[in-house]
Amino acid sequence: PRHGHTERERSGQDTESLSPTPQEQRKGAVPPVLMPMLFPFPVAVLFAAAAFAPRHASALTRHDFPEGFVFGAGTSAYQVEGAAAEDGRRPSIWDTFTHQGHSSDGSTADVSADQYHHYKEDVKLMHKMGLDAYRFSISWPRLIPDGRGQINPKGLEYYNNLIDELILHGIQPHVTIYHFDLPQALQDEYSGLLSPRFIEDYTAYANVCFKSFGDRVKHWVTVNEPNIEPIGGYDNGSQPPRRCSYPFGADCAEGNSSTEPYIAAHHLLLAHASAVSLYREKYKAAQGGQIGITLLGWWHEPSTDTPQDAAAAVRMNDFHIGWLVTILLCTPKKN
Repeated sequence: PRHGHTERERSGQDTESLSPTPQEQRKGAVPPVLMPMLFPFPVAVLFAAAAFAPRHASALTRHDFPEGFVFGAGTSAYQVEGAAAEDGRRPSIWDTFTHQGHSSDGSTADVSADQYHHYKEDVKLMHKMGLDAYRFSISWPRLIPDGRGQINPKGLEYYNNLIDELILHGIQPHVTIYHFDLPQALQDEYSGLLSPRFIEDYTAYANVCFKSFGDRVKHWVTVNEPNIEPIGGYDNGSQPPRRCSYPFGADCAEGNSSTEPYIAAHHLLLAHASAVSLYREKYKAAQGGQIGITLLGWWHEPSTDTPQDAAAAVRMNDFHIGWLVTILLCTPKKN
């Protein structure tokens, strides 16, 4: 994935990079980022390719989209909840990362948009905008602070309240189970995604989510963008847990960029498969929901019409998307 001099990247704008600042969110000056919810599952690939001329989110309304289109907003727990050390929540690897000064401006998400304390106001804004759905993630270290074992009653209460508030306002909750915020306790215990033990702990955590919220949540995302965390966290070291090796990453204390990204991605995919199997076998019949995964869709096209550039574009798409999509779509099902 490190040889792309002949390709022209057409897109790669992650929807979350368009999110308003915490100050704007609290004032309601800028609506949450708009994103299409692509269903049905089992695999929802959210491509952020710019197919039309850019329009600011504030210029769009529900009436700009056809009937049946799911008009929604998306966030992740660490980016918007705040209350990082309140009501029993313990650190995630992102808390450690930002508190060590690794964010671009030295900021943390200790307060962020403070949705933990202002979720009712946020839901009212969503309702005012005419949103059909809100995709958010559960904070693993808020719900199960040590990564396994005891459930935090305050975390359970918060997500029950948020889900109920959304439904009260006619907004579908679309829930991401894991969005990069691995409990630091599991990173310390067995190096997180590098250990197959992650799969068992993730599945147990997913089971708590299905059991606690599945009576109201009908749309589940197992893992957010498993093609991002292995690269940022284990290839170039730009994200936690900051593992990398020369020449692909710099300034990491340890890591192996040639092997660890693939190990991490492998365990994420196995965790996804485990959660999907669990949901289908134990919960789907009674709860009637859908479950899948999301990928960030970089897309590359040849710079010229030469065979070399065409092959380079295919290679880049395979490295960025294909290495996961192929497994998700083409792996034979076991009876």
